[in-house]
Amino acid sequence: MKVLLDTCVLFPTVMREMLLGVAGQGAYTPLWSARIEEEWARAARKIGPDGEAQARSEIAMLRIGFPKATVSWPPSLESRLWLPDPADLHVLAAAIAGSADLIITLNAKDFPRNILEEEGLKRLDPDAFLMQHWKDAPDLVQQVGDEVLATARRLSGEDWQMRPLLKKARLPRLAKALSA
Repeated sequence: MKVLLDTCVLFPTVMREMLLGVAGQGAYTPLWSARIEEEWARAARKIGPDGEAQARSEIAMLRIGFPKATVSWPPSLESRLWLPDPADLHVLAAAIAGSADLIITLNAKDFPRNILEEEGLKRLDPDAFLMQHWKDAPDLVQQVGDEVLATARRLSGEDWQMRPLLKKARLPRLAKALSA
């Protein structure tokens, strides 16, 4: 399964690490575009003066880890598409160009299901998507969650617990499942 990851699920870190950790285990093929990467880098400025540089470093590492994830398309593709927010057309174009099955986004209102269905696409939020994978392969998702938790503890110096960490990352159902 090919899955287009919108900017809003690549930044913040914990959500991205959960999604890409599951992809790294072979559960699905992640896709994004250079424009999505650029939006992520610019959004990271909000976390401080080093945020953008850190994001660009993370993007470079993702390009190495997922060398076939970045898709491109001809400008004519975007010109035939419509979404409620024209600023999101590039996301839909990337999904189509990459032959994605699904778009993972937190931005449901700007990706109406009926429009996506016309392009053979579906949309899910990251919590629902990760819960589907947890139901299919609980040990795999638990392992990724444990790795993300260990990294959060190491990098923050705080004694994070799984449930609060994933709830803060806007993954409340997964938080409950991995904490049970």
